[in-house]
Amino acid sequence: MYDQPRANPAPTAMTFEQMLERVRYEGAYPTLERAEEAVRTVLGALGRQVTGDQRVDLAQCLPVEAALTLTAQIPATEQLTGWGFVKDMATRTGATPATARWDTGAVLAVVTRLAGPDLLARILRRLPGGYAILFGQAELRQTQTAA
Repeated sequence: MYDQPRANPAPTAMTFEQMLERVRYEGAYPTLERAEEAVRTVLGALGRQVTGDQRVDLAQCLPVEAALTLTAQIPATEQLTGWGFVKDMATRTGATPATARWDTGAVLAVVTRLAGPDLLARILRRLPGGYAILFGQAELRQTQTAA
């Protein structure tokens, strides 16, 4: 079964500045500049993991500046688990895993609201385990046993 992209996506519900303010609140960052750094880092990393129609649809939900950050990344050839995603971000930025996880949670909380439940479910179905918690969702995957 193929996921179907939305025919007429809703216009972006917030500007980039509003998105930064929301991330600043979610992450308790002292400045908008720090929130913007988190947005660019997390969306850049997410852009390496999300592919296909989900990537296009997610970009359409984001403010233009955020969408450009997401889509400027070349998708990785190997998908990372949720924890691998956080560790990779920490390595690339020189941050601690705890800081990378905090940034991820703050940014993806806002992305979750912008994407909506249907798109978020499609994205999570395409990603390896461990991403749901990063988006503030319960991990509802069933483990598959070998026959």
